[in-house]
Amino acid sequence: KAMFVDSGFEKTAFLHFWDAIPAALDSGVEEVERKGEKRERKKITSADIPKIYPVGSEVLVQVTKGPISNKGPRITTNISLAGRYLVLMPFSDQCGISRKIEDPKERERLRKILKKLEIPEGMGVIVRTVGEGQRERYFIRDLSLLLEQWRKIEEAVKTRPAPCCVFEEPNLIERTVRDFLTDEIDAIICDDEEAVKQMIEAVGQISRRSKSRVIYYNEPTPIFEKFGIQKQIDDAFHRQVWLPCGGYIVIDETEALIAIDVNTGRNKGAKDIEKTILQTNLEAADEICRQLRLRNIGGLIIGDFIDMKSRKDQMLVYNRMKERLKRDKAKTHVLPISPLGLMEMTRQRAHESLSGSIYENCPYCHGRGTVKSPTTMSVELQRELHQVIKKNPNLHDFKISVSPQLLSRLREKDEELLIEIERRYACRLTFKSDPTFHHEQFSIVDAVSGSELKP
Repeated sequence: KAMFVDSGFEKTAFLHFWDAIPAALDSGVEEVERKGEKRERKKITSADIPKIYPVGSEVLVQVTKGPISNKGPRITTNISLAGRYLVLMPFSDQCGISRKIEDPKERERLRKILKKLEIPEGMGVIVRTVGEGQRERYFIRDLSLLLEQWRKIEEAVKTRPAPCCVFEEPNLIERTVRDFLTDEIDAIICDDEEAVKQMIEAVGQISRRSKSRVIYYNEPTPIFEKFGIQKQIDDAFHRQVWLPCGGYIVIDETEALIAIDVNTGRNKGAKDIEKTILQTNLEAADEICRQLRLRNIGGLIIGDFIDMKSRKDQMLVYNRMKERLKRDKAKTHVLPISPLGLMEMTRQRAHESLSGSIYENCPYCHGRGTVKSPTTMSVELQRELHQVIKKNPNLHDFKISVSPQLLSRLREKDEELLIEIERRYACRLTFKSDPTFHHEQFSIVDAVSGSELKP
């Protein structure tokens, strides 16, 4: 029920059966019926896939999740192009409205606008959440831009050999204008004059009045320092995050899941311990939702809240989490607190987390976060010495290079053990400290030939 597609990435892209068939609208959208454009859908099973996509055939796909860690990209044939107010779906004739728009009157107004739009046959559109309250002409203009984008993609598919990239998401500047310059935003401040010009040009296509909200920052104090952003970036990599009440949360990222532990810390509170616990958990819920967005954490997330006896308190924390997650642009799903005091949730992971994109594994510990102790390395060295000497009975003079930390251990604690090895095998061991060696490294060399010896 899956295929692998050479999409030009280093790792082969993964195409699941459900993503291979242009699917229906997801659950976040209410479908709107339009006249005369409905196509009859055939029921397709996984057995039909080899006929639709024979091995070696070319297929137009969209990356829904980029390559993360050792996994290749996730792709779909259900193409969608996001505009400012609409999402165009060239291979689906369904139209819909985001369920996040809750006002019934507004939904009815948008339904009427959708029915008036001149959408090519066989295509569909979704009204995005930011479309709430917008005039009809904005949707017409947005649709026109998206159809022009699609025409360019079709032209590239016909003229360029596969595998190739026929369309890329807009760059950071264009995405900022498209997704963030809403009525709630007072201004976008940028310290790059060229980027400001690009933004003003992009804004002009959508709303001329919004041009004044793009401001060029030209002060001697760096922009990140001026608005306190650098401190927030630094804080985003701390394992421990303090809460206003004196409690704190601890965030650990692993391959399988993200574990978040909540602790009361310095928040000893008043006499009412249950009130103290509830306050800490509510603040933790706020901060967890903020940190998920800030660190771009995705996948399976487990929150270990402080145990609460009252079911009412547990529901207060759960509802606070749901409320705060509404601000998150990534799709999230959260479950109530379990009898073990754990809250399980998932968050859409389309890109690597902030730490994954900025850090790489430590060359010493290879991502474990710990290195072997000098005691352990001393035991391993002695074991290897026994093996090397037994394997080379004609050699009697050995030079051993070790890290300074290991040499200190050998001299202070294990000297008698090394003398015993020399007596037992009638050989001489000469130890040398090499500061370039890391904690878990050593080498055994034949003193006469200078060749390194392995067990």
